[in-house]
Amino acid sequence: MNMKAVAVAVLTSITLAPVALLAVDSKKAMYVGGTIAGMKEKTEGQFDTTDETNLIFRAKKSPEMLVPYASITELEYGQKAGRRVGMAIMVSPLALFSKKRNHFLTITYTDAAGKEQAAVFELGKDIVRTAVKVVETRSGKDVQYQDDDARKSLGGGKGK
Repeated sequence: MNMKAVAVAVLTSITLAPVALLAVDSKKAMYVGGTIAGMKEKTEGQFDTTDETNLIFRAKKSPEMLVPYASITELEYGQKAGRRVGMAIMVSPLALFSKKRNHFLTITYTDAAGKEQAAVFELGKDIVRTAVKVVETRSGKDVQYQDDDARKSLGGGKGK
């Protein structure tokens, strides 16, 4: 391998590594932020909707987060599409036409002490449809969509 190829490989990995670290795994969820005490922002974990009474978020180095479906007061879903600029600069200008969609679910609920809490989760692309539908069904609350693109991406109909 010549020096030019080594330099390109190193530069590419340095440029693309931060982009890869920001994306949530396709089958996982990330607590992006909110009012939950003891849960660090950008904590990746499992979004468990199998329990019939509680939504459970499990992360390796954080306490388990339980949200009773009955305590949910509001659900909001939206997307954030970011152009892959770093890759485009290093690899090809055609990468600018590729979009990565992030899927965000904001859950507002009342905790055991009667205080309103909010949690924003980024959901992986392989779990987003099922997770949002299960939370909507079990909570009895309609998902509010941030815009028409978000509604279309999940096939939503009745939320605002």
